[in-house]
Amino acid sequence: QVQLVESGGGLVQAGGSLRLSCAASGRTSSSYAMGWFRRAPGKERESVAAITWSGLVTRYSDSVKGRFTISRDNAKNTVYLQMNSLKPEDTAVYYCAAGPTLYNWQYWGQGTQVTVSS
Repeated sequence: QVQLVESGGGLVQAGGSLRLSCAASGRTSSSYAMGWFRRAPGKERESVAAITWSGLVTRYSDSVKGRFTISRDNAKNTVYLQMNSLKPEDTAVYYCAAGPTLYNWQYWGQGTQVTVSS
């Protein structure tokens, strides 16, 4: 089992930045890919960014490409999402996930709220 805890959410003005963190605990010796997802009010959950265990491969949704950066520190069992040039449409609950590949997610965090005001 892997437990994931997100932090770093909050309220920010459009154009601002936030950095989300996701700390993993439990069976962190496995080589998990990590991802960030979000769910906006009235919308389905969408993938935002993902990164392999090595950090060599990353993937981004078109809506955040060029503005968000995913990274990880395996020594700290933590994955980050640097969010720049935030827009009101980025407002959502952001979730961290872990899984064996970039397309198979087994563990989920509780989420952290990000609100971008116009």
